[in-house]
Amino acid sequence: MTGKSGVRDSLKRLPLLEILAPLVLFYGLRWLGVNQFVALLAGSAIPVVGAVRGLVAERRISGVRLFVLGTMAVTVAGSFVTGSPRALLLRSAVLTVALGFFLLATLFFRRPFLYEAARVVFDEDKQRAWRRSWDDFPPFRQLLWRISLIWGLACLADAAIRIAMALLLPVDVVPALDDGLLVVTLLVLVVVQRFYGRSFLRRNGLRLHGARVAPLAEA
Repeated sequence: MTGKSGVRDSLKRLPLLEILAPLVLFYGLRWLGVNQFVALLAGSAIPVVGAVRGLVAERRISGVRLFVLGTMAVTVAGSFVTGSPRALLLRSAVLTVALGFFLLATLFFRRPFLYEAARVVFDEDKQRAWRRSWDDFPPFRQLLWRISLIWGLACLADAAIRIAMALLLPVDVVPALDDGLLVVTLLVLVVVQRFYGRSFLRRNGLRLHGARVAPLAEA
């Protein structure tokens, strides 16, 4: 649905520094003999620093960054109460659960998540084409609702796997598996979105090129 470069572009947009830096720090500290709790806490501080830096740079409170900081505060506080590093491992699961429920909640909005997410990254010309596609083609609207549902359910499934890993697997292997799961989940979602979206539109005599939907007869 997003074109041949969709998977590659989506992976490029991952915040690699914020993903890899906590991982490197955690395993580096563990190699130096630091205990699991302190090593996880140190790694968890990097996303917080990034969120705070973004707040200062933009001089406004972003809902996403505020949510990340709030989630961090809850999980860190819980880890101190329980004294268990596993509470810190649940941070990514909490974020993913919340994201999944938010995506599902957008199904009750005027427009679903996928419509708004794509519109945000488009320039003005593509935004106009995107709006016209939404207004003019009911199958396109139906597809965006369906794909948004798939994203929401996938996030909840991803979170369930993360919770199981955090509670059942050795603490030292979970951070690496968490990051690997992020890549796998995103890859699967983008592939499903692309091929299912293309097939659905074709069945309805349409095609998507960039932000513009057109009848196949015009291709």
